[in-house]
Amino acid sequence: MKGQTLKKAVKETDWLFMGLCFLLSVFGILMVASATYRTRDDGALLSRDALVMVLATALGMAVALVISFIDYDLILKLWPVWALGSVGLMLLLLTPLGVAPDARSDARSWLKVFGLGSYTLYLQPSEILKIGFIITFSVHLNRVRHDLSSFRNVLLLALHAAIPIGLVVVTGDMGSALIFALMFIGMMFVAGVSWGYFAAGLLLVGAASPIIWYRVFDDIQRNRILALLKPDDYPKEIYQQRQAMHAMQNGGLFGTGYLHGDFTQSNSIPESQNDMIFSVIGEEFGFLGALALLVLFALFALRVVQNGKRARNFSALMLSYGIMFMVMAQVVVNIGMCTQMLPVIGITLPFISAGGSSVICLYLAVGLALSVYRSSQGIRYDDYRYARLAVNYD
Repeated sequence: MKGQTLKKAVKETDWLFMGLCFLLSVFGILMVASATYRTRDDGALLSRDALVMVLATALGMAVALVISFIDYDLILKLWPVWALGSVGLMLLLLTPLGVAPDARSDARSWLKVFGLGSYTLYLQPSEILKIGFIITFSVHLNRVRHDLSSFRNVLLLALHAAIPIGLVVVTGDMGSALIFALMFIGMMFVAGVSWGYFAAGLLLVGAASPIIWYRVFDDIQRNRILALLKPDDYPKEIYQQRQAMHAMQNGGLFGTGYLHGDFTQSNSIPESQNDMIFSVIGEEFGFLGALALLVLFALFALRVVQNGKRARNFSALMLSYGIMFMVMAQVVVNIGMCTQMLPVIGITLPFISAGGSSVICLYLAVGLALSVYRSSQGIRYDDYRYARLAVNYD
């Protein structure tokens, strides 16, 4: 009986979706390896950043598979654990444990978890907070879905979103604040909130823009925005984006070839393995390579939403949309930075940019999406260990 259950469980795993995620990760490892090829240790096949990506991908896929065998209803039922855990980690950033980049001492967005000699392990709590927000907000939307557009419920939902947005703003991570805001707007829209609230929110943001500009943004953030309007007046702030654009122009239609990008291999693009990784793709694989990557992301989004629509209840649908909006918001913002359409705000390209904690947290979301898929295939969760803890929010 157990053997039959395991066989059925393996069969009803969304291997197409897992294969798509694996393909994105492999491509990301190759791109990070290229971006850091000239800076790797002597005799090493891969740079440290690329090696971290390999290990994080392997661990992340294993975690995703484990999560996929847990009924997502149980994961939703444990929303207080996700909320307290993710918010607690963010609050640790405000203690001496919070670490900031050398260039931005005010942006305390990393926790130093472990250090041994020249090797240090860091964790970015905002990545875990994204998963916690998707889970808790899905539960919240599900509980008020029958009276979703009442002023009281919309206000409470807005306050719910204000918690993670406020936390990342306080720690100096304005990029993540934008991603949370886009996730909030997207999930509210697909849930069916009245259009009038979106119009009111837009007017409110417009009215508050002077306060945001002078009180929330610092000089660096303001200058990066102004650099898009008057690039010649802000050569330092626009330099990274100009180099990225030159690299992509150098790639043309077909690219210069892997490991043969003039700008990439001369380390002429600051943070090419992170924020500007899309410029590496554009230079070495050209417009067609960049377009192929966008197609892969579109397929990712389509698959997640399709599985959500086939699931058992509204909360699963919101969970799926939350994952989709998290990934696609980062894709849009990162490419906007690289193409000089948006200011540089430190947002990485999912699956592609260097970063161990971001990859592992991304695969947490993949595991949730796999759990939703499994539920839509008719698996009887009473065959599993956690069946008694599962609940149905319908």
